[in-house]
Amino acid sequence: MTSWTSTDPMTGDVVWQGEDADVDAAVAAARAAQGTWALRPLAERIAIAERYAEVVKAHAEDFAALIARETGKPLWEARTEVGTVAAKVAISITAQAERAGERHGEAAGVPQALRHKPHGVLAVLGPYNFPAHLPNGHIVPALLAGNAVVFKPSELTPASGAFMAGLWQEAGLPEGVLVVAQGRADTGRALAAHPELDGLLFTGSSNTGLALHQAFAARPDRILAIETGGNNPLIAWDIAEADVEAAASLVVQSAFLSAGQRCTCARRLLVGPDGDALIHAVAAMADRIVAGGPFDEPAPFMGPVVDMNAAARVEAAWAALVAMGGNVLRPLQRLREGTPLLSPAIVDVTGLAVPDEEIFGPVLQVIRVADFEAAMAAANATRFGLAASLIGGDEALYRRFWAASRAGVVNWNRPTNGAASSAPFGGVGISGNHRPSAYYAADYCAWPVASLESPAIAAAALTGLRG
Repeated sequence: MTSWTSTDPMTGDVVWQGEDADVDAAVAAARAAQGTWALRPLAERIAIAERYAEVVKAHAEDFAALIARETGKPLWEARTEVGTVAAKVAISITAQAERAGERHGEAAGVPQALRHKPHGVLAVLGPYNFPAHLPNGHIVPALLAGNAVVFKPSELTPASGAFMAGLWQEAGLPEGVLVVAQGRADTGRALAAHPELDGLLFTGSSNTGLALHQAFAARPDRILAIETGGNNPLIAWDIAEADVEAAASLVVQSAFLSAGQRCTCARRLLVGPDGDALIHAVAAMADRIVAGGPFDEPAPFMGPVVDMNAAARVEAAWAALVAMGGNVLRPLQRLREGTPLLSPAIVDVTGLAVPDEEIFGPVLQVIRVADFEAAMAAANATRFGLAASLIGGDEALYRRFWAASRAGVVNWNRPTNGAASSAPFGGVGISGNHRPSAYYAADYCAWPVASLESPAIAAAALTGLRG
């Protein structure tokens, strides 16, 4: 096995060093532990999850500092992420009871029961942009349901994933119920293809999601839940002069929060003939954005993208837009030499045949249209379907927008990246496979079993028998 590392994107310092995991051993350990874990009463599984939430809170500052260091995101944002990790437990307990709990009734005088069973051993593949929050959103409901989990963190954020798994151990989770399998792409492929796996839960790129979907196509016996990215539209329409600054703040948050490294970030701003004032306000506000290292003072709005390779991909996509004839409103620049710290960039691509791709960084494309019908057509001109937002308009216009939008998260006068863990989260098109996560994660972590249960033997009413 070859050793590899994760590094601080701003300093290059090594954050974690290790070797690729033995996938066979990881899955075997989870398989050995799963049966006993599933037989434990739900109340006991809940109690361990609740202890985990308390342990997360107790280690919150160290956890946040590690996430900030490994991803480069501002410390304030990493603290917010840790808070969502702890809060996920109570939300998952409520969702499990509501969506995958036990129900009893009667059908034609016969007692009827609905219960749920765990799938068995599930793999969780985590992303780098939220290395704790997003895999945690799969892991908590999977464990509550009685599954064992093999968790492969992103190869860019292994330390954050290992730290989170250690908090489960501290909370008393039995050995083998959550196994961390560190590794790079080959490890992920080996885990996804492992014959002893009962399913896989994934958050990450659309290309990987499509590959997983194809690989699982011949395995209907395995559950697959994927949530990928989006080429998300934000329509700004009928903005009153008094509301331009507020609207601009929503655009800036939608486009540039987390340096554009959220799957729900707005990639495309669509405006009508009266959009100049808003565009100017957005550009002026982008000029005020403080970009810097995670521990800088004053605190930055956004940090770097995750590494130099990610920065190079964003720069290549930007260069392609400019080469096509895009009108640069704010250029994409490296702000600190030798780091992946990028400036927020805005380009007008009106009338250009722009590729339908997610640029996972701080790049906003502006598209001018003649009327609202054209705005909706442009918004839906994508293979993706994760998030969409309308800023401005009245309730009637929003209802038109909601009805016509092809997205799983549809907001009004809120950023595209405003989603709550107490609601389902997912998209259509190539943004997912109709298995939304967050509050609905309970749905794919267990399968329903319907039962008719009579305490006594009663003769069946048979028709068509000879006397």
